[in-house]
Amino acid sequence: MAPVPSAVLAGAAPGPLPFVAAGKRPARRVLPGFNITLGFTIFYLSLIVLIPLSALFFKTFTMTWPQFWEAVTAPRVLASYRLTFGASLIAATVNAFFGLLVAWVLVRYTFPGKKIIDALVDLPFALPTAVAGISLTALLAGNGWIGQFTEPLGITLAFNPNGVVIALIFIGLPFVVRTVQPVLEDSEKELEEAATCLGATRWQTFWRVIFPSIAPALLTGFAMAFARAVGEYGSVIFIAGNMPMVSEITPLIIISKLEQYDYAGATAVALVMLLFSFVLLLLINGLQAWQRQRSGGNLQ
Repeated sequence: MAPVPSAVLAGAAPGPLPFVAAGKRPARRVLPGFNITLGFTIFYLSLIVLIPLSALFFKTFTMTWPQFWEAVTAPRVLASYRLTFGASLIAATVNAFFGLLVAWVLVRYTFPGKKIIDALVDLPFALPTAVAGISLTALLAGNGWIGQFTEPLGITLAFNPNGVVIALIFIGLPFVVRTVQPVLEDSEKELEEAATCLGATRWQTFWRVIFPSIAPALLTGFAMAFARAVGEYGSVIFIAGNMPMVSEITPLIIISKLEQYDYAGATAVALVMLLFSFVLLLLINGLQAWQRQRSGGNLQ
């Protein structure tokens, strides 16, 4: 009989067998392989995004260049561009500032009713846009709860561009809060304590330590709020007044052209909005990448 190794007699665990190490079984994938998932992803994005957008382009190309230029540069359409993009920019900027404050309060402080306020932030997500528009109109009109006090002072909040901005602020706030809030929750408070110990003021701590870490998320929330505001329709038409050259938004121009069976004109205006939105979002994404690179360089 062959001698028993002393390591086994001593109770030591035998080493791994050579054929087990050589025949190591590869990790099993939960989902199918890369080729299948990539193909499904491209197919799904084409079906949901690319095909509808390509139909927009093809319908617009049925127009000649003079017809296209006349459709997208009519005085009424240009006025709607100024109102839509201008009001969206103002609303997104206001939401970026106050959304940061709301997120800061919800993350850094504990107070009675905090969960209720946190749930109210998501209300514009769940509320139908038409209901939001009717509610704001009833609140800000001349006989509303707020409008009856502001109109005698010469401040009209409904049925003019002011109402458009207020409606866009209402529907865009959750995008900023929900984008910044998790970043604030994950921020390292030790860095703030270290800055305070080194003699930094509150403003210096916020500007040099906290803001660089939340700036990409804040820009993302700003971009999402701006994109949502540009395409908003339901909550705006009730409070805007829809006066041509004054308070008429571009989505309403598109709807009006569709009701007049001017499909090519409607797609031409929609194509201009699409291109403007794409350029602005591309610019904002570039700013985000620059901010991340700058923050990484500062940390190094």
